[in-house]
Amino acid sequence: MANNLDVRARLIGGLILLLLGGWVLHSYLALLAWAVVLAITTWPVYQRLLGSDALHGKSTWGAVGLTLLIGAVILVPLGYGLSRLLDEAQSLGQVLTDAQNVGIPPPVWLETIPMIGHWAKENWANALGSPSGAKASLHWLGTGGAVTYTKEFASQILHRFFGFLLTLLMLFFVYQHGKGLSDQVLASSRKLFGDTGIRYAVHATSAVRATVNGLVLVGIGEGLLLGVGYAFAGLSHPAILGALTGVFAMIPFAAKLIFGACALVLVAEGNMVAGTGLFVFGVVVILLADNYVRPALIGGAVKLPFLWTLLGIFGGLENFGLLGLFLGPTLMAVLMSIWRDWIEDVNMP
Repeated sequence: MANNLDVRARLIGGLILLLLGGWVLHSYLALLAWAVVLAITTWPVYQRLLGSDALHGKSTWGAVGLTLLIGAVILVPLGYGLSRLLDEAQSLGQVLTDAQNVGIPPPVWLETIPMIGHWAKENWANALGSPSGAKASLHWLGTGGAVTYTKEFASQILHRFFGFLLTLLMLFFVYQHGKGLSDQVLASSRKLFGDTGIRYAVHATSAVRATVNGLVLVGIGEGLLLGVGYAFAGLSHPAILGALTGVFAMIPFAAKLIFGACALVLVAEGNMVAGTGLFVFGVVVILLADNYVRPALIGGAVKLPFLWTLLGIFGGLENFGLLGLFLGPTLMAVLMSIWRDWIEDVNMP
């Protein structure tokens, strides 16, 4: 009787400590999950790096080098994009300043829009065509609202930057202690689920790696194809636009924000055929890539059916945010493994 009480007391005490630990770390669990996802995805690269002659047996230097490389691959394009955004914001500010002095005349193509062209031209002229109208329409830029939005944007950028640095720090320690951590995870899986627990852990790892590879490969492919489309449509800087599209394409259907905006710019400049063609081409590429190619790459690696792969991607994205892109298919892969084992046990004589 006393032994049972001791066991219950230890379980209750352990559960309380676990809850307290989760409460203390809850703000950093997402960052830790990102570090684990990056480590699982790049672990073969890390092992190959340690096997090279230059870094053989030097795990610390290998972890530092790969961590810095991943940080540079992510931060350099984002930094360049942010600098371009700031340049464009300055140009936009100059345009708006000039508009308050002389107004913005309506574009020639505006009146050619069927049914609403004349109405659109009149409203444009009233709102932006004269200096007084432009000043009234753009008055909010001089109020505290724009300043508040700018401060919030800068605060979010700074917060995300420090969060990313913390993720890189966690990634470094995961690289250093990855072998011991993986052994502990496998031992815990065996204790919880028996010998099949190891298979579940392996399936979860394969699902994470396949999801990341699928997202990156499909994103690069969409960026290349749409970059060619931007060049044929006559847009300036098609390579930059293609790279930006590739980054957004790693999130299902997010690339449409880029090529849709580019199509609108072409239409606004009077290139109706080029804008329409780019939009149709982009829709076809996105639909094929996100509905067929990406689920096939991810589901094929972990033997996950197409429907469950697609539901895992969108369900994870809806419930866990960007991190859910990797957690969703991983959970589906583990659940599918448990389901198959259950069916085999039921069918056994």
